[in-house]
Amino acid sequence: MKKETLIQQIKSSNKSIKCDLVVRNVTIIDVFNKDRFIDNVGIKDGYIIGIGEYDGHEIIDGTNKYMCPGLIDAHCHIESSLVTPKEYSKAALLNGITSVITDPHEIANVMGTDGIDFMLNSSKNLPFDMYFMLPSCVPGTDFESSGATLHANNLRNYYDNDKVLGLAEVMNYPGVINCEEDIIDKIYDAIINNKVIDGHGAGLTPMMTNIYTTANILTDHECNNVKEAIEKVRRGMYVLIREGTVAKNLKDLLPAVNESNSNRFCLCTDDKHIDDIKNNGSINSSIKFAINAGLNPETAIQMATINTSNVYKLKNKGAIAPGYIADFILLDDLQDFKISKVYKEGKLIVDNNSIIKHNDVSKSDYETQSKCNNSINLPSLTEDNFKINIDDENFKKLNAIEIIPNKLESLHLKLDICDIDSIKNTNKKLFIASPDDDLIKISVIERHKASGNIGLGILKGLGIKEGAIGTTIAHDSHNLIIAGTNDKDMLFVAKELEKMHGGIIVVKDEKVLASIQLEIGGLMTNRKYTEIEHDLKDLHKAVKIIAPNIDFNPFLTLSFLSLPVIPDLKITDKGLFDVINFKFIDIFE
Repeated sequence: MKKETLIQQIKSSNKSIKCDLVVRNVTIIDVFNKDRFIDNVGIKDGYIIGIGEYDGHEIIDGTNKYMCPGLIDAHCHIESSLVTPKEYSKAALLNGITSVITDPHEIANVMGTDGIDFMLNSSKNLPFDMYFMLPSCVPGTDFESSGATLHANNLRNYYDNDKVLGLAEVMNYPGVINCEEDIIDKIYDAIINNKVIDGHGAGLTPMMTNIYTTANILTDHECNNVKEAIEKVRRGMYVLIREGTVAKNLKDLLPAVNESNSNRFCLCTDDKHIDDIKNNGSINSSIKFAINAGLNPETAIQMATINTSNVYKLKNKGAIAPGYIADFILLDDLQDFKISKVYKEGKLIVDNNSIIKHNDVSKSDYETQSKCNNSINLPSLTEDNFKINIDDENFKKLNAIEIIPNKLESLHLKLDICDIDSIKNTNKKLFIASPDDDLIKISVIERHKASGNIGLGILKGLGIKEGAIGTTIAHDSHNLIIAGTNDKDMLFVAKELEKMHGGIIVVKDEKVLASIQLEIGGLMTNRKYTEIEHDLKDLHKAVKIIAPNIDFNPFLTLSFLSLPVIPDLKITDKGLFDVINFKFIDIFE
């Protein structure tokens, strides 16, 4: 802020000069006292300068409306929306979100620092604030093949950027506990730069959490139950309650929140498709759910505003109070959190569910995008690459992954081979998918350097009766992941995704039923979010043809089956990985 701007704001606050904008007779949500009261709010040069009697060049009547701070998503991956930061911001603003804390972990695993630069550059000049956490684990683990490797020295200079707030979700627990040099260097760099460190504490016991908090890791968004959330709060962590497209923890964790500890909880989305944001909302929907579940409305709003601002050291954000940036929402109804208008720095940006004005990002801001295109490099493939041999008559058990709908976790099944008809019918030479048993094949193909690594496994719970689906979104290294009922369609999926330079596809009888091209790193597209919303609708219609009973998002669900830091059993391009025992295992025992 310039000195002259400060002088003008002080003069406006003491009524020497008029405000730019005054909202009169509005019910103000007080996130400090968790209360509400009716008064007037004065705004000058994008900041709130006072609460009380003010005159302004523009006057808004706030009678029967509620004024609350602009919402802040505490943790998200923009790439998971499938669109660029510019398009993401449009959908977010419509839902009252004016700021996000984002981790470009996905594109960094594909493109390294080129991916981080792309996200930073393409988030400039928007009526929306994107703050960044630096990816801590690229690759996520040593048990998968990523497109890049980022060491501490690759990240250090980014701390000079005002939009960089800290180090993103540390998921390398063994590296922390064993004080491995690179992860300790990353943590220490964040500490000496006075930055925040996010955690990723899936499956951590209270004793493990001791180690994370000792390492200055402040947050966790992987809690699954109330007991786990309370234990982490007791140890000084902030719990980010996630409600994404696949991982939905709000209902299970909300009982952990009370009026005494609510300042230790924030709301986040983590991974959410753009159609889900458009149709079902984002943080605003979590607030509405919390209010309807009995939480004090001011407490729910606190968790999506000032709490997040305090955690991530966002100065002057997250409250309706003098000295705070005038990012705010006018609500018609508090119980249903019905948004009437959204203001960014005192300027109207959303009115009656329509964007009023949105800056176009200049072409120069996309100068790094070309480096992120054409990222699909597959080896020569045939149907034989998808065959699962049963070459030992002593094999008795089959290790299979079972999906838990709307959870990132999966189950490790041990099935008796003699009970599976498709195996008995092949005289135990090959595994053939058995849709009647809901057992199909899953494959992860390394797609960054054409190494030839292909992981094969058996999957239960996707409900596919015929055909195959595939995507180049496969957390965290984002190799090509395919699930299907036959080798022909799985091979066809791989080749089509290569032609598309990445994306999502549904196939039956070697014909494309629906697809989305994601040309930026195989993760995002430059197209408008409204176009992607239409394409996603077609994808969901198509998947119903081959999986008529499916009632969860199969594409994001599939993309998390390759994440070897989430229990119990996962698959990478190197094979089946037992997360509980931290080792690779064979398909057959």
